[in-house]
Amino acid sequence: MSEKDLMDKIVSLCKRRGFVFPGSEIYGGLANSWDYGDLGARLKNNLKDWWWKRFVESRDDMLVLDAAIFMNPKVWEASGHVGNFTDPLIECKKCHHRFRPDQISGYEQSKARPKVGETVSFTFSADSKCPNCDAPAGQYLDPFGVKQFNLMFKTSIGTTQETSSDVYLRPELAQAMFINLKNFLDTSRKRLPFGIASVGKVFRNEITPGNFIFRTLEFDLMEFEYFIRPAEWEEKFEYWLNEQKVWLRELGFADDHLRVREHNPEERAHYSSRTVDIEYKTSFGWKEMFGLAYRGDYDLKKHTEKSGQSLEYTDPDTNEKFLPHVIEPTFGLTRLLLMTLLESYREEEDRVYLKLHPKLAPYKVAVFPLLKNKPELVAKAREIYNDLRKHFTVAWDDRGNVGKRYYSQDEIGTPFCVTVDFETLEDGAVTIRDRDTKQQSRIKVSELVSYISKALVWFPSPFKERD
Repeated sequence: MSEKDLMDKIVSLCKRRGFVFPGSEIYGGLANSWDYGDLGARLKNNLKDWWWKRFVESRDDMLVLDAAIFMNPKVWEASGHVGNFTDPLIECKKCHHRFRPDQISGYEQSKARPKVGETVSFTFSADSKCPNCDAPAGQYLDPFGVKQFNLMFKTSIGTTQETSSDVYLRPELAQAMFINLKNFLDTSRKRLPFGIASVGKVFRNEITPGNFIFRTLEFDLMEFEYFIRPAEWEEKFEYWLNEQKVWLRELGFADDHLRVREHNPEERAHYSSRTVDIEYKTSFGWKEMFGLAYRGDYDLKKHTEKSGQSLEYTDPDTNEKFLPHVIEPTFGLTRLLLMTLLESYREEEDRVYLKLHPKLAPYKVAVFPLLKNKPELVAKAREIYNDLRKHFTVAWDDRGNVGKRYYSQDEIGTPFCVTVDFETLEDGAVTIRDRDTKQQSRIKVSELVSYISKALVWFPSPFKERD
């Protein structure tokens, strides 16, 4: 199975089984807008919950912020986003498709970091073509027509046009953590180093979104700003890079599907002295899944200057005042969901299944009555179903024969299936089937919760080399 075939099959599976739907579909859709169905929403929440437990609740050095999406526009002016949060934009004069020029092979831009609206020249190789219509770049692409396009969505707050004011949808979570640092220092009394964690939606007016849910106009981030003493930055940077890699192994990602890529100075954000991406190998190339940036004291310094409010940390032992430096680990939740599906997809001769870690599976167990037309079996199965629901997310399935139910649950990654048969009424035992091995065992109903719980506490790495 090729990587492209894999992506096509994931997209089909997501629509067919209810992981991801095209946004506004009954009205013809909205480009690069996606809605998460029952399975997709559950999988996303499970990824988020695992991140939250691992990086927030299990640590003593994390605080939490749930910030407003709208902020005073001065925040984005001070942070540099109004002037620097840009992508280059070019239009093909033949098909009028707009895209970033770095999608053209052989592209080179004359200026590393131009401002919004500034036009810059670029060069390209003789065989460069428009990525949409394959028109020769030399004939249809203007080498002096690249303009910088701000990625922030602008909207207005106010009851009338005359009294409204411009605001932006947040393009990142970080700024809310920076401007609230004083509040956290005043209320928590945390000592350095410590982090402020946040989860939420961010919005970017991407020029070339696509590849299913990989690049979209709105997406979910999980990240924290980790505040440190300046001399600690290299040590903490390596620490958090290792923590990101370790979590991916815990999720089950194969090492040869991942790599760490260092950003060169030209591509680093204006606030960063060092940035790396943890990338995943997809059918459309190596793509960023997690990021890690050393932001220094850039943001705190800018907000201190522009607001007139001190964001300094006071050392409780020496009374020394200074601006903390910041390490920023970023985890793209939406991208992680896509890449988890790509990593866990399996095909066998007689079935398709998602080899999801049990803690990630949308449903942990499915319960079947052997026959749906036997009231005594249905009643017993419902009793077991209702008891298990107190502990896990449980699916009920009484359609068709048991074999088809097994494969239906395999396809959505359910780790265990429980079948209630006539023997259950006699001996109080059920048949439990394992998704990965397809092995079936008899187990007492009273032992089901303990049996399933063990898989959610510890489980061998479920992902192996792709077939």
